[in-house]
Amino acid sequence: MVNKKVRKFNTKSKLNTKITLVKKIFLKENQQITFLEKFKQKKREYDVVKKRWGYYATPSINKRLKKFSYECAIIKNNNNKFFICLVNKNMKKEFKFYLKKDDQHIVCWLNLKNLKLIEKL
Repeated sequence: MVNKKVRKFNTKSKLNTKITLVKKIFLKENQQITFLEKFKQKKREYDVVKKRWGYYATPSINKRLKKFSYECAIIKNNNNKFFICLVNKNMKKEFKFYLKKDDQHIVCWLNLKNLKLIEKL
């Protein structure tokens, strides 16, 4: 694990959001980081696992993310960049408002219905 000086920078998006880099972390193979959040008195988790070949960037989309009330979406900005977002199920309206203000749009929700369609490709 690496603790470095806190760094602040602005995104290159329309909203020019200020981001604060709090910590950089090196993981070894089969190590996991769990991010914790409290939302309306409920504890939520989000895991990232380092593997030899790369990372599991999210817990299972159709089980653990769902259990912790997150939904997964692929979004795209006007610079043709794609992102995977985890959205608090109770904050979807705010997420859509943010996308509109920042000239981004939802390409696909990675829900069970769409995952089954993708699996057939």
